[in-house]
Amino acid sequence: MRLYAQTPARRNRQVLVDLIALALIAVAVWAALVVRETIMLLAEPGRKVESSGDRLAEELGNAGDAASDIPLIGGVLKRPLESAADASSGFADAGVSLQETVGQIANVVTTALIVVPVFVVLLLWLPPRLLWIRRSSTLRRLAEAPGGADLLALRALTGSPGALAKLPVPPGGWADAWRQGDRQAITDLSAIALKRIGLRP
Repeated sequence: MRLYAQTPARRNRQVLVDLIALALIAVAVWAALVVRETIMLLAEPGRKVESSGDRLAEELGNAGDAASDIPLIGGVLKRPLESAADASSGFADAGVSLQETVGQIANVVTTALIVVPVFVVLLLWLPPRLLWIRRSSTLRRLAEAPGGADLLALRALTGSPGALAKLPVPPGGWADAWRQGDRQAITDLSAIALKRIGLRP
């Protein structure tokens, strides 16, 4: 199985297209990661709310513990401070929830920004490459099979006449030479058929 053509012009085009496809995929992944980092900046307020809520809950809890040591009214003072500490923990939980939501959004957007462009690039690039690989393998097997050169010559005769115009026409024309089994004409025609797909005889 041959991945690239043997003729320089076609091989260079294939390599160029492959490099462009890989570059587009790399740019899509890089851009998606940049967008993810930008979205994750929105989680910063959530981190601050979580940190502030935790600190406030801790301070109110300490104040409640200290108030409980006051004789007679310690229990009365401790209850509202504990309630305020619980509310502060709720703020911290809200900050965590905000961070998780932003993270989920960032993951979904990043995945979409990678999958969609990569799918489009693969859809436009991979089928023609696989088709060429299959055709070149088929033609190579045909060229090596008994009578394959005759079939390749027929393929050249029924294809574009541009390549035939560059060669000296045998007496009676190409079709007549092929019908009569002229080995030189068949060799020339089969070489044209192989060259069209980028292979050498």
